[in-house]
Amino acid sequence: MHDYMMYDGTAWTFIGGPRSSARVRSGAQPPVYEDRLAIMIDDGKIPLFRNQGCWLTCHTGMRDMPDEPNKDQVQAHALLGGALKMSDVRKYLANSRSDDTASWGKTRSPEEIAALKADGKFVDLLQWRGHRSNPVGMTDDGYVLEYRLFDAGKGPFSWNVDRKTMTPKYMFDVTKVGVKAITIDDIGKAGKPHAIIREENAVPFDPNAGWTKGDVLPGRLLSRADASGSAADSDAASGQWKDGVWTVEWARKLDTGHPEDDKILKVGSVYNVGFAVHDDNVTTRFHHVSFPLTLGIGVDGMISATTLK
Repeated sequence: MHDYMMYDGTAWTFIGGPRSSARVRSGAQPPVYEDRLAIMIDDGKIPLFRNQGCWLTCHTGMRDMPDEPNKDQVQAHALLGGALKMSDVRKYLANSRSDDTASWGKTRSPEEIAALKADGKFVDLLQWRGHRSNPVGMTDDGYVLEYRLFDAGKGPFSWNVDRKTMTPKYMFDVTKVGVKAITIDDIGKAGKPHAIIREENAVPFDPNAGWTKGDVLPGRLLSRADASGSAADSDAASGQWKDGVWTVEWARKLDTGHPEDDKILKVGSVYNVGFAVHDDNVTTRFHHVSFPLTLGIGVDGMISATTLK
């Protein structure tokens, strides 16, 4: 479950959040945040990745870390706040910074970063998301260099919120799922809809549909049909929740056709990989991270992939 909105009788407001947030820790809001499985891939162009894995992308100046900059500082930064329009700092590689300690604000010039990207000096990052991608059989597709960014194009999720009016864009189609909205008590219940999928179970939001206090709608809009470009390359993933365990089956083409955003994988080669699991309504630094591993495709590695016949 992720980014839900609830009608309070007069307006729609976001409900819940990760366990790390103050409003959830205080008991004022329920914990609501999706489970995630992330994979990072390096083809040897990031020298220390084979030693540090995912840890290489984490720094003390990121959000929820000791030296986290505030929103105003980030938004005043020419690259992060200006060109990228970000308000916090997320994963990045040291090669994108100009000082020895890889400070969050000491970014290289856009031209230098573009040259690093063109030379393949980035880490591929794919994330299976329990709410924002699993219902449409996809994962998001991104990379890490100067920031944790999505690939070019459109991924499987966007906002289901009109930011000007702070009202949902879509509601559930009663003829498809039996209800136009759920309640907070329905969250997590089997048999209740939990994701709005534009082409499957959604109709445009009707402000005059007789909304009552406590009605809940997802704040994210999913669509497999609308996904496009490099951001839509990872389109074969399925997660099943049973007996308290997620089982995720996930496939990706070796050659996505987008070397500018993805690591192109080849039979006979070995790659450095790292895994991370976000579990129990947490995000940012509150997750489980593997040590670096090697993936051999048709050759030996810590993980050896073989061709299925």
